[in-house]
Amino acid sequence: MQSEQHGPAKEMTDQHDNREQLRLGILNDIKLLQRRSLVGAWALSLFLLLSAFAWWSFPLFPSPETMIAQLGSPPTPPIISIAFLTYTFFAIILSLSRMMSAIEHYGIFSHIGFLAGFYFFYHVAGALDDNYWAVFAAGITILVVEGYRIRQLCLEGIIRNRERLAYLEKTGRLPVDE
Repeated sequence: MQSEQHGPAKEMTDQHDNREQLRLGILNDIKLLQRRSLVGAWALSLFLLLSAFAWWSFPLFPSPETMIAQLGSPPTPPIISIAFLTYTFFAIILSLSRMMSAIEHYGIFSHIGFLAGFYFFYHVAGALDDNYWAVFAAGITILVVEGYRIRQLCLEGIIRNRERLAYLEKTGRLPVDE
């Protein structure tokens, strides 16, 4: 029959286990934030790949004439451009407002979907050659601003967690503000 520890020895073991769990939790948070800080680079890489396919007029898609026959006529290029300018303006404003408010939002990949849609509509409307660089420049701008915001947010979290870790190792408990 095993005997349970009682008294100061058990309390010290429990405190050490609790401290180790807190330490591992903080280290896991740091690793997660380090991975999240790279999401902007991954999104930018995916956008560059998408842009390369758009540059080559989407070789894997059927011809615009086939798509028009199946889906109907696309919006006119001026209508697409109005939607594109509206999207670009509000995407940048939204990203900057999130940056100023320090809102934790990591949804950068939705921008790639919107930009792909503009490439697609311009392609089907036969206006991709005239509007490729506009979509490309706006996409780079949006993704760089959003990637920078996410990276800074993650770096602040990493610094905060490293301070928490140092305090935990020094005192054996987390800072009071938590």
